[in-house]
Amino acid sequence: MKANSLGAGLSLIAGLLLGAAAVAQEPGLTDKTIKVGIFGPLSGPNMAYGFDVVNAAKMYYDKINKDGGIHGRKIEYVVEDDRCNANDLVAAVKKLVEQEQVFLLNGGSCSAAVVAAKDYVVRNKVPYIMLNASGDGALYPPTDYIFGAFSISQYAVGGAMVDFAAKSLNAKTIGYINHDDAYGAWNLEGSKADAEADGVKLAVESVSPTINDVTAPFLKLRAANPDAILLVTYARPAALLVKKAAELGFNKPIILSVTGTASLAQLVENVGKDALKNFYIQEVMIDSPGGAKLKSVYDMYKAAYPDLAAKPDHPQTYMPYGIPSAMSVVKALQDAGPNPTREKVLVALKTQDFDSGVMAGRMKFGPQERAANKSTIFIKYDGTTMAPLPGVFTSRWTYQAK
Repeated sequence: MKANSLGAGLSLIAGLLLGAAAVAQEPGLTDKTIKVGIFGPLSGPNMAYGFDVVNAAKMYYDKINKDGGIHGRKIEYVVEDDRCNANDLVAAVKKLVEQEQVFLLNGGSCSAAVVAAKDYVVRNKVPYIMLNASGDGALYPPTDYIFGAFSISQYAVGGAMVDFAAKSLNAKTIGYINHDDAYGAWNLEGSKADAEADGVKLAVESVSPTINDVTAPFLKLRAANPDAILLVTYARPAALLVKKAAELGFNKPIILSVTGTASLAQLVENVGKDALKNFYIQEVMIDSPGGAKLKSVYDMYKAAYPDLAAKPDHPQTYMPYGIPSAMSVVKALQDAGPNPTREKVLVALKTQDFDSGVMAGRMKFGPQERAANKSTIFIKYDGTTMAPLPGVFTSRWTYQAK
């Protein structure tokens, strides 16, 4: 009996040691911590797209740690500044993976920069959950390692805007201004899919993101006699186009994509309130920024960062966007069980389907789907008041392998 007991005890110890060794082989994982690499634009001209988004992710992880962590482990995060620049982002990713030895990545607010890291992430088989970038070029074709678009896929941005213009504004001909780059190609493809489904005509003008004079493209678009104009551009071209429309007396609806401004106050300053008499904003959250449905997120931010919250320009518009991706990370780690591996986390991510309580649509992945969100709401904005309109609008574009 004693010999049998001794043998059983030795077997148990050996099993525990093997289990511990298996865990130790996973980078960034100890019996008490899980190391997560966070990155976004924390400085430079595009920091408004990511500074407070990073803060939101951090405060959510802090909340999880305060509540006991994940299967007894606390989240240890390391933060890097990618400055919304492809070279800086790739450098940040390499540092986090190779020097900091993180278990997984949770970062990126700028699509073009995120796409630059795709090959490295896939080659090194690191789970990568984007922060708030669309990053369509890294999500399609789907890989086993990259998940994102918790704010929204760019394919879905354009499609949802067309759906809103057709169904809520009864538009039959829609003017569409996008960028003449990959970013613009993504949203235009989604827009074409929804335009066909809704039976509407698209009149398209593609412009450079650095355009200085928008007169010519706007006049070409106006000549098509559109019932509404969709601006699917970055903030600077969008402001120029809204101002030009007012100067030329265009009084039909103008709809601005969710990526069209990081600061509504700055937009008003640039174009004036008179230019916003028939103006709508696309929003991927369940409510307007600071709205009642998002009160818990803003209360969490104020408690976590009282000094920042006291400043007039914080929290920034995109702050809540950091919550859903952090939720996804936590849920995948929970579903991976008490002995997580990168492979278990990746398997868990592929079947995720949850309501974040922050975004307009559910966060949902699938066998060929790596973009979590395709849904938006729309807000009537006159330069002072934001009035959310009824309905959630979802693009019908789906990825088709070629």
